[in-house]
Amino acid sequence: MAAIQPMEQFMIHKIVDLPPVVIPGLGSIDMSITNNVMFMLIAAAIITVFFLTTARGALVPGRGQALAETLYGLVDKGLVGAMIGHGRGKPFLPFIFTLFSMIAVMNIIGLAPTSFTVTSQLSVTVALALMTFLIVVIVGFTRNGLGFFKLFVPGGVSILMACFLAPIEFISFMVRPVTLAMRLFGNMIGGHVVMYMFASFVIGLGAFALHGGLASLGFLGSALSLAMVIALYALEFIVAFLQAFVFAALTCTYLNDVVNLDHGH
Repeated sequence: MAAIQPMEQFMIHKIVDLPPVVIPGLGSIDMSITNNVMFMLIAAAIITVFFLTTARGALVPGRGQALAETLYGLVDKGLVGAMIGHGRGKPFLPFIFTLFSMIAVMNIIGLAPTSFTVTSQLSVTVALALMTFLIVVIVGFTRNGLGFFKLFVPGGVSILMACFLAPIEFISFMVRPVTLAMRLFGNMIGGHVVMYMFASFVIGLGAFALHGGLASLGFLGSALSLAMVIALYALEFIVAFLQAFVFAALTCTYLNDVVNLDHGH
């Protein structure tokens, strides 16, 4: 029987080998298309095609347009409008909606057989988290100037207490990209590993039961493992959407801190 290797599904492989690009001072960069890059491109293509084909503006929307409008309304009214403000949050709606759509589609694609879960790669989740963090910092300084540092001083506290709380608030702010990246990465890789393990039990126990006798009880274990795989698969669909929603919601929270800084401090 082959060894169980649950981490093998997360290995990155080259699909198209391309020559490296040499950048003076930085060295060469490998531009080959890996399974990681390929499934990111597939996710982007799916999103683009979906919204191009559903953005019809019909008075009586079809199923596709209704789904697109529901998703857009969820991010617009449920996240951006509710957490940042309908007027103040509008400039950030395209970024947050793209972030939500991309993460959700990449998560769902990863559930398909023989596919690759892009968000199970820490490099991807870190890139998304750092991009979000940098945008928050840039918006914070652009809108507030040096007043951005008021974010680290809770309002209504004494100078002595502020000296104690400011470092804590600063550390809390700086770990935001870490928590963003690790939350998405951990949930996706954890769920897939658990499903892989139960799927291996289905095959392993089924093969063991073929020996007959008491070993036939392995069919029961195999059936129970299969039921767990089905249940976990359904749960992972929910988690795939939920993690995209949580990432977008936290992005709105962080943007709200700097966009409405004077209102909250």
